[in-house]
Amino acid sequence: MGGGGGGSVKDVKSKGELDSLRQSGAPVILHFWASWCEASKHMDQVFSHLSTDFPNAHFLRVEAEEQPQISEEYSVSSVPFFVFFKDGKVVDKLEGADPSSLANKVAKVAGSINPGEAAAPASLGMAAGPTVLETVQDLAKENGSSQIGNQVQPGLSDTLKTRLQQLIDSHPVMLFMKGSPEEPKCGFSRKVVDILKDERVKFGTFDILSDNEIREGFKKFSNWPTFPQIYCKGELLGGCDIAIAMHESGELKEVFRDHGVDVSGTEQGTGGISAPSGLSTNLASRMQSLINSSPVMLFMKGKPDEPKCGFSHKVVEILEHEKVDFKSFDVLSDDEVRQGLKVFSNWSSYPQLYIKGELIGGSDILLEMQKSGELKRVLAEKGITKKESIEDLVRSLISSSPVMLFMKGTPDAPRCGFSSKVVNALREEGATFGSFDILTDEEVRQGLKVFSNWPTFPQLYYKGELIGGCDIVLELRNNGELKATLSE
Repeated sequence: MGGGGGGSVKDVKSKGELDSLRQSGAPVILHFWASWCEASKHMDQVFSHLSTDFPNAHFLRVEAEEQPQISEEYSVSSVPFFVFFKDGKVVDKLEGADPSSLANKVAKVAGSINPGEAAAPASLGMAAGPTVLETVQDLAKENGSSQIGNQVQPGLSDTLKTRLQQLIDSHPVMLFMKGSPEEPKCGFSRKVVDILKDERVKFGTFDILSDNEIREGFKKFSNWPTFPQIYCKGELLGGCDIAIAMHESGELKEVFRDHGVDVSGTEQGTGGISAPSGLSTNLASRMQSLINSSPVMLFMKGKPDEPKCGFSHKVVEILEHEKVDFKSFDVLSDDEVRQGLKVFSNWSSYPQLYIKGELIGGSDILLEMQKSGELKRVLAEKGITKKESIEDLVRSLISSSPVMLFMKGTPDAPRCGFSSKVVNALREEGATFGSFDILTDEEVRQGLKVFSNWPTFPQLYYKGELIGGCDIVLELRNNGELKATLSE
């Protein structure tokens, strides 16, 4: 077993360094802090005292905003925040300034120094002097950090849902944050405020620390567990990381413009890349060709498995939920297409969804159509069938014949000795059977392995049930049981 930190606190400078220490075998306690947060500074004193009480454990610090990769991996939404590891795995977390809980959790993870020894004083919350503890507890109250405040309520009442929606709709751009724009209570909220000010956009705010019912309700309502949360015209854009990425790429400005959000100090509709007044024949032809390249064609920001905006992500989710087979084009990869399609379609924003060459609309329209059932009707009318999942396809193939053999090659031209032996055994018994050459379809081949939990071929099925492979079939034949098995 690896040794601990020897009674000191170590600052982590990289994810690789953290991963190495985490796998050392010793317990690890990780403290996410921020230089601007007073509660972090005071809890750091408690943390330092605990490190001396439990020298067999690693006590590590991460400056949350300086190490975003590590902060994101452990879903850090506020500071102070603590993560506890044992045997390399996360076993507990703690949000907020609560010295007694921290001490008890450390004692639980790190235990006493030697078996049989009494727990260190830290386990009783006595790691720091009374002045430090009192200060930390006062700061915890101010910041709304408490065990009660972190409990998620079991459900949302209609009254609360209405209240949340009214808050979202109270401003075209609405920010739910910790603190106020003048006095943010967390660095992530501060960053988003700075971004919105830099975008020169008018926005409303709500301090989620002032109302715990709203704070916990939003986590369920938006299906987004952390704050800040930024909304544009009722649509959730995301949190701090997404806001930063959109701001740096210029996408945030475009979203505001596309949704008609007033930007103070600028003339409405100016800025960004102006759309060309007309399209050349070649560009118009290219637009039409792209639109018709698939029965269902989505022009989006990013790719289906890596969307670059929340609206594109939402449309991908809708299409996948409806099991629609579609192709996509990343408009961020080709500015000529991005600007040209706006003119061609007379639709100024993205994503844009086309079905059989006809523009259906963007995320708002798709969501409304899905909720009303109209999307299913349109897809059916245009002859768009649901994409069959690999599991559905495998089930269909298995049930296509009472006796079904999945083999390499065909019965008349087997491509492996085991498949040939099973074919001969079935023919000797006079069995009528269907077959499928798994060498012709890699997706079916791999899907069947998962479905049957049987890694090799051939595979023989009777009335949808797996009989087995070559060895089992030959054993049944040699025992005179194969014919009976296939006629039960």
